[in-house]
Amino acid sequence: MIIQVAIAIPVNCLFDYLAPEEITTITPGTRVLVPFGKAQKVGFVVSSLEKAEVNIERLKSIIEILDSTSLISQKDFQLLTWASRYYHYPLGEVLSAAFPVSLRKGKKAQLIQEKHYKLSAKGECLNPDQLKKTPKQKQIFELFLPPTLSLSSAHLTQLDKNWRSAVKTLLEKDLLTLEFQPKTTIQTPVKKETALQANEQQSQAISQLTKQIGQFSVSLLEGVTGSGKTEVYMQVIQQVLDLGLQVLVLVPEITLTPQLEDRFKQRFSVALSRSHSKLTETQRHSAWLEMQQGHSSILLGTRSALFTPLIRPGLIILDEEHDSSFKQQEGFRFSARDLAIVRGKLLNIPVILGTATPSLESLYNAQNKRYKLLHLSERAGVAIKPKFLLFDIRNQKLQDGISEPLITHIKKTLAKKEQVLLFLNRRGFAPVQICHSCAWVARCHHCDTSLVIHYDEKRLRCHHCGYQQSLTIQCPSCKTGELKALGLGTERVEKRLYELFPDKKIVRLDRDSTQRKGSLENHLEQINQGKVDIILGTQMLAKGHHFPNVTLVAILDIDSGLFSIDFHATEKLAQLIIQVAGRAGRAEKPGKVILQTRQPEHPLLTILLKQGYNSFAQSALAERQKAMLPPYSSQALLRAYAANPIEPQTLLNKVCEMIKSMSNHNTLVLGPVSAPMAKRAGNYHFQLLLQNNQRKNLQLLLDQLIPELYRLKEAKKVRWSLDIDPVDLY
Repeated sequence: MIIQVAIAIPVNCLFDYLAPEEITTITPGTRVLVPFGKAQKVGFVVSSLEKAEVNIERLKSIIEILDSTSLISQKDFQLLTWASRYYHYPLGEVLSAAFPVSLRKGKKAQLIQEKHYKLSAKGECLNPDQLKKTPKQKQIFELFLPPTLSLSSAHLTQLDKNWRSAVKTLLEKDLLTLEFQPKTTIQTPVKKETALQANEQQSQAISQLTKQIGQFSVSLLEGVTGSGKTEVYMQVIQQVLDLGLQVLVLVPEITLTPQLEDRFKQRFSVALSRSHSKLTETQRHSAWLEMQQGHSSILLGTRSALFTPLIRPGLIILDEEHDSSFKQQEGFRFSARDLAIVRGKLLNIPVILGTATPSLESLYNAQNKRYKLLHLSERAGVAIKPKFLLFDIRNQKLQDGISEPLITHIKKTLAKKEQVLLFLNRRGFAPVQICHSCAWVARCHHCDTSLVIHYDEKRLRCHHCGYQQSLTIQCPSCKTGELKALGLGTERVEKRLYELFPDKKIVRLDRDSTQRKGSLENHLEQINQGKVDIILGTQMLAKGHHFPNVTLVAILDIDSGLFSIDFHATEKLAQLIIQVAGRAGRAEKPGKVILQTRQPEHPLLTILLKQGYNSFAQSALAERQKAMLPPYSSQALLRAYAANPIEPQTLLNKVCEMIKSMSNHNTLVLGPVSAPMAKRAGNYHFQLLLQNNQRKNLQLLLDQLIPELYRLKEAKKVRWSLDIDPVDLY
């Protein structure tokens, strides 16, 4: 039998191999070890053939079949082959992305075994007092009571660090037995918390969602921040668990998983697994197999967890569905939101998309009856919507971005023993270092951008390629000028806050301050315990967090999002404002949201603050329709880069010529042009945007174009990528 195998290499083709003689059938998706060039690679079976296109004597044999059957279901194999076609990405790479790193390397698909000890039949009959002459043995022996208790090595270490010699003696006396059990990452429930009393809107949403269990549907749960979306999720999840089915819950950021995990552990009496990039290879291996083998009922994870196999699929939930983190931005550029819907359809299970600020694509689909739209328009419990204040900071004296009226509001809030949250989406001390004398600017040698000052570390760092150098004291150009910091970063604002409020506890939450393991969780715990007065942070503060004592939220600079070449920018800014505002007044205390701007009459702000997000979204959709931009059209962005600026342009010009000669179905071709940041990490970036009013027509063009693109000699001189449905144009 001849087997077609997909291998994780950046070439979109399959490879033929001879199956071992004893093999008569093999399931698509099964892992195999094959010779490839001078090396061996793990590949994935795609299909079997009766005869090969080449002479059979030239074919190599499969070295080893790693799985007795495919580890993924045939429905999931269908999903991955569909994704390969839709995103025009090599099938081997797509299949590989669905497996944890350990299984990609060919490791066995079994949970790691660990030692477990329990009382033997002889031990169960023993009175502990019979060991009173050996106090340590008696002490350890009593840990195993009642007799049904089985303890792992790790658990014993938690109970008593010096257990090993006593356990060894008890084993020799035949009072304990040793067995090996799978080591899991499963989180056991903390305590059983009962469901909250749902209000009328929550009850209606829960009723509608539970009716969909057992069949495919997509529901867009649009709930203002603090409206109790998580409670709706949990009550629907409980109904799914009661049927013995599994639930996949996806969140956009790792920072949101600990809080949600705690709530789930307190509510559900089932095993829960986690999957995200901060876990070790072994932990992700275990989480994948726990769901695949049915040991766990809930998987909480980020984008890549979407592909985890479910032995009893019941429900998929995407929280904060609008978030651009659900779109992979390198390699296999898939949208977890879009693929979750395709997966739900294949598995015939419901998909819930939850958010306070729906993406324009999701609202468009709801208006066209593809999704069911469910509203939670009121905050749950006694919480009320926060009051918005727009501060015009033109001609105002600012103290590192903080206006005098804002300082007054902060003082009043702190005087009431309430917390303040300040938002600035720029880390570091300042984005620019400039010479006051000759106007020299510290710029990255590899990118078209300035180096960001990180004052605490005495470093200048590029946030795009990672290049860094020591903080310069003297101007390297004129040798005399005084170097100044221009602009704001969270570090700079933090220093000013310490000067303004020296007796207050201030916590800065950004990527720099939360690098150490557990630091974010410690900060969040301090905030929730009321030990922090002022919270300053970036994007990671914008969503999901529940801070009951935060009553004042301020966005220090919203102007940067008002002017952008990317048509997504206003949508992202509106979502950011609403999401950050949602951190204020979540309990019984009323909240205030202050926006500092030099554009107080901007139409976006006027509509958003006076009429709400939904009115803004309808206005933005009308603009998109006039311009025939997504969701009223489909886009694909072809990017190319190289160390030489000529080669990417040559390739993209060649692509333009090819499109003209093809059946392009009125596809609009924009470019080639240089990327918004033309030089990045030492390479020159150019791009070509393809747009068509019909998704099908764009795909038909790409079906013709991409195979030809792989064959071009110009394509071999540059790095290129295709981004279907891009969420930004950088």
